[in-house]
Amino acid sequence: MGPHSLRHTFAIIALDTGTSLHALQDSLGHADPRTTRRYDRACNNLTKSASHAVARALA
Repeated sequence: MGPHSLRHTFAIIALDTGTSLHALQDSLGHADPRTTRRYDRACNNLTKSASHAVARALA
């Protein structure tokens, strides 16, 4: 286990507990949001997508 593994674990736990990508980006010091987006395992989960949330609100 090295520093990158700990950093990755931190990012995954932060996202799983509701931290926004923008806040995580600041915490990790990423200049490009696409770098932070790699940690987002829920990005392919439709129930957590922004479009799904809007559709749910409109329903």
